[in-house]
Amino acid sequence: MTHSSEIAGKARFDQIRYAQLWEDADVLCAALPQAPGKTLVSICSAGDNALAMLTLDPARVVVVDLSPAQIACLHLRIGAYRALSHPEFLELMGSRPSTRRADLLARAATDLSPDIRAFWQDRRDEVIAHGAGGVGKFERYFRIFRTKLLPLVHSRKTRDDIFVSRPKAARQEFLDKRFNTWRWRLLLNVFFSRFMMGRMGRDKAFFDHVEGSVAQHVARRIKHAAVTCDPALNPYLHWIMKGTHGDALPLPWRAEHYETIRDRLDRLDIRLGALEAFVDDGDTADGFNLSDIFEYMSPEVFAQVYGQVLQAANPQARLVYWNMMAPRRVPPAFAAKITTLTEEEDRLKAVDKAFFYSDFVIEEFKG
Repeated sequence: MTHSSEIAGKARFDQIRYAQLWEDADVLCAALPQAPGKTLVSICSAGDNALAMLTLDPARVVVVDLSPAQIACLHLRIGAYRALSHPEFLELMGSRPSTRRADLLARAATDLSPDIRAFWQDRRDEVIAHGAGGVGKFERYFRIFRTKLLPLVHSRKTRDDIFVSRPKAARQEFLDKRFNTWRWRLLLNVFFSRFMMGRMGRDKAFFDHVEGSVAQHVARRIKHAAVTCDPALNPYLHWIMKGTHGDALPLPWRAEHYETIRDRLDRLDIRLGALEAFVDDGDTADGFNLSDIFEYMSPEVFAQVYGQVLQAANPQARLVYWNMMAPRRVPPAFAAKITTLTEEEDRLKAVDKAFFYSDFVIEEFKG
């Protein structure tokens, strides 16, 4: 069994790719086992979903990632939860404007290891300017989109009006008559092309197994975010369009969960390495947040890794993951061991605010 995922040799992991989570923790937590005292596993990314999973009252959350930079994002959050008030946390992360991020960053980093403190000291100026949730490659990509290109397409009033609550029919009318102009369609085709997103947003290796046009996929998913769901309640869309969060926040950044998460931080078990290493350690778990990692794998490697995950799954364990453009579901070799929770998937996909993804998968291991 390998200790390194297929993507490890193709993509860079020494930089922050995602400084915040672009997956909806509300639907993730609703899909995972609800009983307290479970062992859960999460891909780290920026750490937000692992923190959100603490609201389920697990015995522990094992957090794994190939990237030291992404692990550093989680450690900074841990320091911030412990040292800062909730309003201060939002300022540090970039959810709210701030003139004191230098001080907030220093306080959040006080009890972190020397190497993690040095990592964030190197990014101090960028954190001051954009918040700790705005310093990743993906966030820089959207900042260029928001500040340089979007004003050429839509006025400030039109951008602000995206986030006015309306009935569904009125949202469709706004999209059709005011937003989906020829300039907007041209911008989508250029800026969200496979070339541009691979060069400036995601690592180009992440598109090795993607099928179809990225720009057309984004255009289809915009309708979900703008019409099916209420944009006024979408923190991810708000950040893309305005560079902060509005009244709506991602689950782990909300005031009602702040103390609960802070009280349970010692339940995090953070491990640098591939997901497959969790299996080799002999651990087992009741729920797996697998993010969209299967999308980066060939079908053959996906089947291998999926089987390895099942080796670490307790009976009735749930595997939860997203697909953007590469379709991945239980491989045929393991179909007899899995129940797909289709009704729950459909219910949660309908309210998933992280609109980039085309599919949300909930599979239960029969054991």
